[in-house]
Amino acid sequence: MKEFQVKKSDIAKSRLAPAPAPEIGDGEVLLKIDRFAFTANNVTYGVVGEKIGYWRFFPADEGWGSIPVWGFADVVQSKVSDVAVGDRLYGYFPMRPFLKISPTKISETRLLDGASHRAELPPVYNSYARVKAEPGYDRTMDDERILLFPLYATSFCLYDFLLANDWFEASQIVILSASSKTAIGLAYALAGDKNAPKSIGVTSAKNTKLVNGVALYEQVVTYDELENIDAKISTVIMDMSGNGAVLDNLHGYLGDNMRYCSNVGVTHWEDNAMGDGFIRERSAMFFAPGHIQQRSKEWGPGEFEKRAMKFWHEAAIKSRDWLTLKRLSGLEVFADHYDSIRRGELSPDQGLLVEL
Repeated sequence: MKEFQVKKSDIAKSRLAPAPAPEIGDGEVLLKIDRFAFTANNVTYGVVGEKIGYWRFFPADEGWGSIPVWGFADVVQSKVSDVAVGDRLYGYFPMRPFLKISPTKISETRLLDGASHRAELPPVYNSYARVKAEPGYDRTMDDERILLFPLYATSFCLYDFLLANDWFEASQIVILSASSKTAIGLAYALAGDKNAPKSIGVTSAKNTKLVNGVALYEQVVTYDELENIDAKISTVIMDMSGNGAVLDNLHGYLGDNMRYCSNVGVTHWEDNAMGDGFIRERSAMFFAPGHIQQRSKEWGPGEFEKRAMKFWHEAAIKSRDWLTLKRLSGLEVFADHYDSIRRGELSPDQGLLVEL
């Protein structure tokens, strides 16, 4: 049995390391990971692994990191009275066949991994859904859930963040890397709100057909057509790309009408140095787990999940019109595909699923 790992200092370098099934003790359960999804979002986890703490979830040998993924697993051994063999969990996993966790705060529908090395990490990543206890759980949507829910949950957070800030008094929302799934999720949310400002999708020439085809953006421009964006009106930028050169140009072009820039993802992770034109005082990184924690305090237990799940489910069904699922069998096959995914060569209308 193997685990897929990358060099912390250079995620272009990867390996398959030995990963035998661990022994469990009292208060622990052993999970057999069934499948996981891999997207540009996971590449971002690797890029900011040291800075945000993603390497700390599933520790590896010195210098190596385990990029976390979202997936499903079944309980195959248990020394916890409230967690039975056969229970099925959705959540955060390493790219290997088995994971040992220490369940705590166990409820009918959720539990947390109380392992000491995860104690200070964001709770949203330590929480596992016990899906068999969810009302109306539909296993036929497992693939869409591991692929789209983590992204569309961020999309929902971004929409909620914009709404809570009254759109930063902007008349248009420019979404960079508009073909990314998180961007499309945000576009679904904006399209469903008749009071939302105009949405503009910015994409590469090769992805223009897809971005036009989802029919969610009110205007679509390519990266070399930024002058087609009206610079005379107030604008919010939702940046899924992290491309410093594009942001530098766009900030300079919009000037005082650039009201706010939310830096969300790093799909162009090799080009993420910001230039002198970047307006730092009106820009900030967006960290979805922090937003979720804040909303959970304000809305009460379970309310964020309820609203996010409703949005995700509706958007996932709509996404079947343009999304194709691509399945890989085993980590060895995934390892052969990793470089092309890291370089952004997977078509945005495809979703990658790895079955173990």
